[in-house]
Amino acid sequence: MQQPHSQQINIELGEKEAEGIYSNLAMITHSPAEFVIDFTRMLPGVPKTRVYARIIMTPQHAKSLLKALEENIGKFEKQYGEIKIFGNQKNKSFGFQQNQIVNKEGK
Repeated sequence: MQQPHSQQINIELGEKEAEGIYSNLAMITHSPAEFVIDFTRMLPGVPKTRVYARIIMTPQHAKSLLKALEENIGKFEKQYGEIKIFGNQKNKSFGFQQNQIVNKEGK
């Protein structure tokens, strides 16, 4: 069986995108066709925030992202030690969390 050819991809990084966006809260929703990840940040004592970036991807790409994150977190922890998550994440108002399932009509 032939191995697929490795293709080099040139990725342009604009000045604004190179600055990055800090996020400590991600809201994840999905339908049968797509995953939507809204990145925001919550600050203590501030009851309101806004979405700073929205990423929409297919379920296949979402799963590939999950695998890539797992692989990279494993590499990071091997080099720097275990990443500790403090507190009971289910009851925290900060951090990354999953939203409810959204059907095709957005309900």
